[in-house]
Amino acid sequence: MAQALERIAQRYRAFAIDEARGVSEAYEALALGIATAPEILDFIASVPSDRRQPNLFLAAVRSVCGVPENTTHLQLLLRKEHERIRSVMLSRTTQTNEPARCSVLLPVLARLPQPLALLEVGASAGLCLLPDRYGYDYGERRIEPSIKGAPVFHCAASGAVPLPEEVPQVVWRLGLDLSPIDLSSDHEVEWLEALVWPGQEERAKKLRAAIDVARRDPPNVVRGNLLTDLESLIATAPNEATLVVFHTAVLAYVHSRDQRDSFAATMRRRNVVWISNESPNLFSFPAKSGTSTHRAGRFMLMVNGRPVAWTSPHGQSIEWFGTSD
Repeated sequence: MAQALERIAQRYRAFAIDEARGVSEAYEALALGIATAPEILDFIASVPSDRRQPNLFLAAVRSVCGVPENTTHLQLLLRKEHERIRSVMLSRTTQTNEPARCSVLLPVLARLPQPLALLEVGASAGLCLLPDRYGYDYGERRIEPSIKGAPVFHCAASGAVPLPEEVPQVVWRLGLDLSPIDLSSDHEVEWLEALVWPGQEERAKKLRAAIDVARRDPPNVVRGNLLTDLESLIATAPNEATLVVFHTAVLAYVHSRDQRDSFAATMRRRNVVWISNESPNLFSFPAKSGTSTHRAGRFMLMVNGRPVAWTSPHGQSIEWFGTSD
């Protein structure tokens, strides 16, 4: 048991340092405090191992009680509301549907043969299926949104990023998720908002704007498993469009590397463009790239298994090192 508690403590310390630091002061402090709080660690250890993620626990606390002031306050809240918090952790998943991630997908999408058919794996509410409806600001290039009230996402671009001049033409879009978020339900949407970290008010504001855009013409997201249901969905895409299968911050929840490798093999043998925006080293095959320097806390953007850029987890930046072809 002591070893399990120490692994949880290490996980929360890593979250504080590698992910929350410089992004959410409140979550950094809470995660570091949790790592040294036996009572809280015992509670986290009492739920299944796949439900112990910092994002899930902190969002569950927030959805039930609000953001704790400090670790002592968190302990008090946990003593009072542990059953409700446990219920949220067991019934929910970390379906962070961050539409700003479209900023790092757009440079790839915009230079593909148009029009596009988009199929997102782990789509949650499907907000990342709408890259053509948002606006983008890369510093030296800005694309205005095509829909009034749509958010404009800021993304710091470095390296030879093939900055798009316009959004892609999307003629078909479909999402796949184990438990799709219903955008028509205020209760479901509240969970998406609870997953935004405290101190990220601008991010929360843009999430709400993206939800408003999506509610006008919601993308279709179907319930299913990427390991068993994806290939049948691929077959439904229109032949006259370039089919793009993409995912971002999803495959870490497929805990078996063999299953992740099997998924990658499926993508490579199908006639699709496969875009992966995930933590590096999720697959067994070597990710050879133009840079050997790992970027802590960054995702690796890959196209058909070939790394092209480091990206920030919430779409804040893209560092391109891929070739221009």
